[in-house]
Amino acid sequence: MQDYIIATSSTSDLPRTWLEAHQIPFIAYTFTDGTSVFEDDCREESRQDLYTKMRAGARYKTSMINEYTYYEFFKGLVEQGKDVIFLDMSEKMSVSFQNSRMASSRIAADYPGRKLYLMDTRCISGGLGLLVEKMVLMKEDGASFEDVVAWGEAHKLEVAHRFTVNDLNYLKAGGRVSNASALVGTILNIKPVLYVPDTGTLDVVSKVRGRKAALQKILAGILHDLSACDCRGAVVRILQADCVPDAEWVRDGILEAHPELAEVSITGLGVVIGAHCGPGLLAVFYLCKGRQPE
Repeated sequence: MQDYIIATSSTSDLPRTWLEAHQIPFIAYTFTDGTSVFEDDCREESRQDLYTKMRAGARYKTSMINEYTYYEFFKGLVEQGKDVIFLDMSEKMSVSFQNSRMASSRIAADYPGRKLYLMDTRCISGGLGLLVEKMVLMKEDGASFEDVVAWGEAHKLEVAHRFTVNDLNYLKAGGRVSNASALVGTILNIKPVLYVPDTGTLDVVSKVRGRKAALQKILAGILHDLSACDCRGAVVRILQADCVPDAEWVRDGILEAHPELAEVSITGLGVVIGAHCGPGLLAVFYLCKGRQPE
């Protein structure tokens, strides 16, 4: 069997236990509270600790990965004598992507006998994680490097991403809403519903009054998508930033409508998107027939 490596970044938001069980190397993003720098280690306890501190008033900023760090990461993989498929979050969402591209070009020049495939996944967070999961399982079932890449390119835009945030001030800090919009939205209890379209951006697609309405909007979108699919053996991933009861409510609604699903899991949201969107962010990811925000 052809031997190769599938690698990813910490922004796939996969649990550390899964990454280790499947021997998936990952490059870690970093974040800071203004005093200390921390590494995104993909551990559930690290994620929960971040949100606990944010609820107490802490604020964090994330850092891009530079070209040198990518190069050293890729070098460590290709020097194992194997080709590499690398999956990171959408180019439109990552200022690091160009650095990874430059590093991969250097690897191609320095290691002409090795292949390094850098995919623009058009996915983020658990959507990226779901894509990684599917491609890793294909590899473990014996699929070739070329077949895994072809499947990923053919199906990456079938990974649906649905989000809602609880506090508009985090989106304001990230430049996604204006100061005035955040103030008015907070006063009126407006909750945005976000979606990742084919372009790989994170867009506000609707605004509703109240958290419950936002969760209902997300659930309705999920059920609409799944109604067009054969859900037998399919999985849904729910990622939450310190809002387990909300995640359980969405999970129960999905399972009530589609008990034939193989799994609807709930795990902690990774710290990179969490630092930008804040506690209370809830996101749902699954394969569908094609991305449709509404």
